Amino acid sequence: MSTSNGPDSARVLARYWIETARPLEEAAAQMAGEQSTGTFVRVAGETDALREHFAARIEAMTPTGEVGSPSLPGAWQPRGGAGVWRAAEVTLSWPLHNFGPSLPNLLATVAGNLWELKAFSGMRLLDLTLPREFLSAYPGPRFGVPGTRAVSGVHGRPLIGTIIKPSVGLSPEATAARVAELAAAGVDFIKDDELQADGPLCPFEARLSAVMRVLRAHAERTGRRILYAVNITGEIDQMLRRHERVVAEGGNCIMVSLHSIGLPALTALRAQCQVPIHGHRNGWGLLGRSPAIGVSFPAWQKLWRLAGIDHVHVNGLDNKFCESNESVIASARACLTPMFSPPASGCEIMPVFSSGQTALQAPGTWQALGSVDLIHACGGGIIGHPGGATAGVRSLHQAWEAAVAGIPLARYAREHRELAEAIDAFGR
Repeated sequence: MSTSNGPDSARVLARYWIETARPLEEAAAQMAGEQSTGTFVRVAGETDALREHFAARIEAMTPTGEVGSPSLPGAWQPRGGAGVWRAAEVTLSWPLHNFGPSLPNLLATVAGNLWELKAFSGMRLLDLTLPREFLSAYPGPRFGVPGTRAVSGVHGRPLIGTIIKPSVGLSPEATAARVAELAAAGVDFIKDDELQADGPLCPFEARLSAVMRVLRAHAERTGRRILYAVNITGEIDQMLRRHERVVAEGGNCIMVSLHSIGLPALTALRAQCQVPIHGHRNGWGLLGRSPAIGVSFPAWQKLWRLAGIDHVHVNGLDNKFCESNESVIASARACLTPMFSPPASGCEIMPVFSSGQTALQAPGTWQALGSVDLIHACGGGIIGHPGGATAGVRSLHQAWEAAVAGIPLARYAREHRELAEAIDAFGR
């Protein structure tokens, strides 16, 4: 990498996994050219000086072996189909002055047309390293981990949360009644389901008003302000109006579907937002499920963090989806890791463990992550507890107490009835 102090000293690095029947060096050079100064033929004006200052560079290349057959259709192969497909990890870098500290244009550079190149039968963006210059344009999360703890009043342990279920079909009054039940049970965090936004049977404003009446009364009675992530997903002007209404009602959190609204809308929301932004990553499987194409979550979450989210879902251990436990933990660790080159703290956010979670996942989560800076969102694990929601919340507290203390759940459950009931109900 260049070590000069000139105008191109600030660079963005992107690490990829690639699969190709072309020579690896040739394929990597095509990637670099396609996303900077080159096209399929050298053109007038593409001088050596221009390429020196603006071309992407190949910073590293590590072959990882041969592949038996191409992973994706449409890729180039030698005549007769007798080629050898090889895989490698390759790191490219671009001078920041190609696009400036702009997330949409960064994305057009590190992703853009790369996945369509015929030379590749597989490609995946694994990680990004960004220069600190991005902080001049994007302040990142307003609350993050410490701010979320300050707003919720929960310290030294995970926030125990849940989702309003059924996802849809409840009226505003029925939603508020469910929230009253959950608040009385002792949860720290309640969120709308991403499917519930502003439908005609449960319109946003009516739902918000009904729920906030319950939560204000609960706070006056107990002194505890529960985080309620109300789903404000919509057009930009709608989201800004809804945010204002949340604040006017005394709300303390909002939720958006990240893939639905996009980075510019999230940035616009963050600029005016006065409460934590809970990011839901629904639709992530489109980018993350296949190992042969797409983007890894540790890379993508950096963009969302810069744009301003304070929490984001990472799935959970032994979840109902296809993601492995190793991938879940890698995603959670990424959320808690400082960003930029050199690293700068302040952009760390709360990972949200969800999807089929119960008290049983607490020990494994603690052992793998080594942190209690997370939201453990358990729908059925709380509401479906045989002793009711209050017992469900207690079972989560007990499980985390045991996990952090290094006590096996079964042993701790001997003196904690709610945990024992959770083990019996969910252990099967």
